[in-house]
Amino acid sequence: MNVKPKLSEKDMFIYALMGCTGVLITATGIYFNQSFLRILPLYNSLVIASLQSRVNRYSNLLGSINSLLYTAVYVYYNLYASALSALLFSFPMQMITFIRWNKNKWKQSTVLRKMSWKHRAIVTVGYFAVLGAMWALLPLIGAEYVFLDSATTLLGILVLFLTMFAFVEYTFCMIINGILSIGLYIAMLGDSPETVPFLIFSVYSFICIVFAFFEAKRLYANQHNESKEKPVGV
Repeated sequence: MNVKPKLSEKDMFIYALMGCTGVLITATGIYFNQSFLRILPLYNSLVIASLQSRVNRYSNLLGSINSLLYTAVYVYYNLYASALSALLFSFPMQMITFIRWNKNKWKQSTVLRKMSWKHRAIVTVGYFAVLGAMWALLPLIGAEYVFLDSATTLLGILVLFLTMFAFVEYTFCMIINGILSIGLYIAMLGDSPETVPFLIFSVYSFICIVFAFFEAKRLYANQHNESKEKPVGV
C-alpha cells in the first residue's frame, strides 16, 4: 500500500501563505476595480513562486509562459524596461533554462554550481555600467519610475542568466530584486493605487525567494557532498 508523503511544515506554510495572498489579491483587485486580465499573471505567479521556493525546475517552464502576460501588464503601466525584459529575455530564457535544467536534473531541481570571485566582480561591474546607461536613456522615451524600474529590470535579466547556468548565486540576486520590486510598487501607489495587488504579491514572492535562497544552499551542499562520496569510475 502506497502512503503519500506528509507535507513538511515549510510546504504547509507556503500553501497557507499562497491561499491568503490569493484572497488578498482578489479582494484588493475588486476594491480598486482592477482589470482581471491585468492581475491574471499574479494568480499564475502564486504557483510559480511556490515552486521557486523549492528550486523546482518546472517553475522556469511556467514562468516562461506567464512572462507573456506580464509584458502586457507592464506596457499598460508604462514600465517599458520591464515590458521589454519580460518579452525579450524572460520568455525565451526561462524556456531555455527549463530545457537546460531538465538535461542536468537532480531530483525535482538541477545540478547547481558556484561562480568564482573573479566572475562575481565582472558581473557586478558590468551590472552598474549597463544600469548607468539605462538611467540616461529611459527618460528619453518617457519611461516612469526610471530608477527602480531599470534597477529591477536589469537585475531580473541578470537573475535569468545566472539561473539558466544554474549558478547558486541567482537566489541572492533574487532577494535584492525582491526588495527593489516591493519598493517599486510602493512608489507607484500614489499615482496608481490599483497596483496594490502587485505589491501584495511582491511581498509573498519575497518570502518564497528567501526560502529558495536557503533551499539552493542546501541542495548545493548535498550535491557537493554526494559527488565527494561517489566512488571513482562510477
